[in-house]
Amino acid sequence: MGFFYEKLFRRSLFSLDSEVAHERGVQGMTLLSAVPPVCRALEAWARLPAGTKPVEAFGLKFPNAVGLAAGFDKNAQAWPAAAALGFGHVEIGTVTALAQPGNPKPRMFRYPAQEAVINRMGFNNEGAVAVAARLARQPGPGARRIPLGINLGKSKVTDIEKAAEDYLASFALLADYADYLVLNVSSPNTPGLRQLQDESRLRELLGAVTRANRERAEQPGKRRVPVLLKIAPDLSWPQIDAALGVIAEFALDGIIATNTTLARPGSFAKVNEAGGLSGAPLRRRATEIIHYIALATGGRLPIIGVGGITDAESAGEKLDAGATLVQVYTGMIYRGPFFAAELARALAERQRN
Repeated sequence: MGFFYEKLFRRSLFSLDSEVAHERGVQGMTLLSAVPPVCRALEAWARLPAGTKPVEAFGLKFPNAVGLAAGFDKNAQAWPAAAALGFGHVEIGTVTALAQPGNPKPRMFRYPAQEAVINRMGFNNEGAVAVAARLARQPGPGARRIPLGINLGKSKVTDIEKAAEDYLASFALLADYADYLVLNVSSPNTPGLRQLQDESRLRELLGAVTRANRERAEQPGKRRVPVLLKIAPDLSWPQIDAALGVIAEFALDGIIATNTTLARPGSFAKVNEAGGLSGAPLRRRATEIIHYIALATGGRLPIIGVGGITDAESAGEKLDAGATLVQVYTGMIYRGPFFAAELARALAERQRN
């Protein structure tokens, strides 16, 4: 399927502006999700062989190890079709407490020769109230084909000193609809956001959210939601150690490694576009960080590996480094909508051998 996409459809999509092509992709998945019989037929085609064991992490079961990373479906429009494309989970967002348009356009740029993307989207989304209202009309936890994660970020207009309050507002609105939640403190495209990875600020944020999560679980009919942290690939080893210490202190359920990078390796040294770089150039650094975290935590902290996954080999090395699950987004831009299904089959076959 990937071969046909690359030969027949990619050229047409790549003739469009990057963000326009992205919007077409979201629209296509949204239309697909509105036709359940077609979704179920595609899901049956994508299903792994009988006897394949689900992946278990943070109290959830995933039919395969491949997820759709945050950034594609920002507003919870398209995710119900994700299982039909072969995904074992999907993460929507990033969602902020307040609706915001994001950064000025153009803000997304492809680099086909390097299988990479630079984006400076800036958390453009409809806001937590609108996303919660949409999720309320969709299948909820326990009634879904695959687990749904919700990625939360800070609203741009919110002062860094009030970041915890901003995340708590989104948490209160969206926790009911999430199989797991992610605190995104690592996007390079919201001014000051990465300061939340500093040990003291991270302690304040995680303390506030985990406390709200405990209080929530004490309410009748409510449950504790697994909470993960998404970190940047640009952290130093001591900074990662500090983050892991705070994660352990507040008993977070997992970590996502990594977000996009501000580094400009190799041929990107002369590229003059601001924003986060994703895709193949991130592969090595993301894998190094996964390996480091797995060793530092003795393999006890579930890791979702993201960055530079373009084939079964690059996905497999993330699992070998210590990841429990992987996520793709840029790889799907270059490999097509059924990339997840092909990847999940290859990883399942790899596991059997």
